[in-house]
Amino acid sequence: MMRYIKLVNFEINRFSKIYLSLLLITLVSQFAGVIFVTKSLLNDARDVMKVERLSEAAYITNYGSFDFNHIADTLFFAGPIALSAVALIFYIFLIWYRDWFGKNTFIYRLLMLPTSRLSIYLSKATAIFLMVLGLIAFQIIILPMENALFNSNVPEALLNEMSISTISKANPVLSLIIPSTFTQFLLSYGIGLMIMSILFTAIMFERSFRIKGIILGLVYCGLAAVLFLAPVLMEIGNFYFYPNELFGLMLALGIILTGLSVWLGAWLLKNRVTV
Repeated sequence: MMRYIKLVNFEINRFSKIYLSLLLITLVSQFAGVIFVTKSLLNDARDVMKVERLSEAAYITNYGSFDFNHIADTLFFAGPIALSAVALIFYIFLIWYRDWFGKNTFIYRLLMLPTSRLSIYLSKATAIFLMVLGLIAFQIIILPMENALFNSNVPEALLNEMSISTISKANPVLSLIIPSTFTQFLLSYGIGLMIMSILFTAIMFERSFRIKGIILGLVYCGLAAVLFLAPVLMEIGNFYFYPNELFGLMLALGIILTGLSVWLGAWLLKNRVTV
């Protein structure tokens, strides 16, 4: 267990500089967005009220009030979230291929460590999942601060104050990364874990069989996608599932696919990938 924990810590430390950069970009961009977008909205509102000779009450009647969705829908806010997501998806591949194609071909030393290769496999998966949770936790921490800053900068007469839960539900990106129910949490992050494990297995196919492995990896990803979406595809036909039945089926399929992918990927790493 201690070796596994050390491997997880090692993998996180290798990505720490980029990871901290993502956190900093998110912090600066989103707070800058709150300041600049709020200022722009208020300037535009004042110009409209001046030209059309409207009171604040008349402006709200004609154009509506200001809420945090005006911030959350901008590139300032959503851009860093998308950038972080892309970076972590890219790192799913980099976390393996860097070890093979790095300066010192580190994978040879890694596979020769006196520990099970399953621990190596799981440590990489755990490191990525913990970094995802860290980014989400960081967003949850700074969101109330951003909302408070927005509320303090908008005149009360023009403000439609929103709670954090309302903001999270109203914005598609936030509702995806900050689930409002335990069921949504299982769906969002369970699917994420499943996709990561499937991609890990595809990488192991490529590392085990090279050119043939690329084909095998793509086929495996395709079959896994079809199997997981089978209940949804069946509903397009003549089958019908109640919501709880559909959720249960997809949850069971997700667990099966995740377990199968972890087992198959670890088996390939142990028996097919050689130093």
